[in-house]
Amino acid sequence: MHGLCVATKTISIDLSAYERLTTARVHERESFSKVIKRALWPKSRITGNGLLKALESMPLASAEVINELDSNQALDLPPPDKWA
Repeated sequence: MHGLCVATKTISIDLSAYERLTTARVHERESFSKVIKRALWPKSRITGNGLLKALESMPLASAEVINELDSNQALDLPPPDKWA
């Protein structure tokens, strides 16, 4: 009978991520794979549709705020030398 073969993938992580994984271990011999599988990952991601729904619930900007933004935009000119 053949031994079990587990597919693996090598990844690179920075030291901060490595330290977080090490700290998250339940015991010293727990594999990083098990630590990652225990992690709670968000079920949904931010989408354009989600952004639109969030914007619908936000209050509209006042005329005063819009006028101030317009004024500031008019003052935002490109530099005389675009390479500077």
